[in-house]
Amino acid sequence: MVFRAGAWKPRTNPHTFQGAGAPALEWLAEVKQAFGMEVATEVATPEHVAAALEAGMDYLWIGARSSATPIVIQSLADSISDFKSKTEDLPLKGILIKNPVNADAALWLGNIERLEKTGVPVIAVHRGCNHQPCWAMAHKVRMARPDIPMLLDPSHMSGDAAQVPALMNKIAELGLDGAMVEVHCCPEKALSDNKQQITPTCLRDALDSIVSRLCLVSLICPSESQEELNWLRAEIDELDEQLWDTIAARMDVSKRIGEWKKAHGVAPFQPERYQTIVESLKLKVERLGLSPEFAMQIWDMIHEESLKQQ
Repeated sequence: MVFRAGAWKPRTNPHTFQGAGAPALEWLAEVKQAFGMEVATEVATPEHVAAALEAGMDYLWIGARSSATPIVIQSLADSISDFKSKTEDLPLKGILIKNPVNADAALWLGNIERLEKTGVPVIAVHRGCNHQPCWAMAHKVRMARPDIPMLLDPSHMSGDAAQVPALMNKIAELGLDGAMVEVHCCPEKALSDNKQQITPTCLRDALDSIVSRLCLVSLICPSESQEELNWLRAEIDELDEQLWDTIAARMDVSKRIGEWKKAHGVAPFQPERYQTIVESLKLKVERLGLSPEFAMQIWDMIHEESLKQQ
């Protein structure tokens, strides 16, 4: 188990807590000495790398924002290599690299290769994108690089502490190697990301559940083919959620269109627009290789419900 804490916090809003900076590295060193735990912190600049390594960090992690820019990753890799060349006994045991903020498997894989040239073991961390899992991206990386560990970051993946325990069950289902979880004794008092942090008690319960599921999976589903099926099911479950979210969003817009039509004396059903949409749909499903009959059945049901909303 590794204790991680961000000395520097790359925040969207410049008026929010940005981390305690270099002094926090001393606190992490105290944790390491007092409890014998390995420690990790996030780095985003070569200066961060130098300060963290001088402070004796066991692991460095690179966040999603940094991971989106290859030039940043290369500069961090170069600074690690430079420090390593000047130090006989580098304490660094690993570099954790999160997926980019966008669902780009090729970019993630490229970042992994850049970091591997430092000679330090690299660990992939799947944190999703915009509080969505992006299982398809992680699946591609897992298939391309089964030789490196992959951790799950359920805290950022969901942005919701209540969803973290359920997401942690994916570790066993997908054959992942562990998790990076945000934990706080009093999440409501956390200076950042308080909505996605779980309590130590919740973490203990989630870990107990993972152990149970790992035992179950090892007894019932030991094959790699079952893991592959679980990845595919995770992908389709995510697509289904997105599908229903899109339909719900569409119905919300339909309600607002209905309000506008009512205010301007326009009938809910507009035959000309309906026909235009149908012709466009026929062309699209042909390009996508879908059955026109299937597409029209779905469209007619959506259109009928939209008219009801209006």
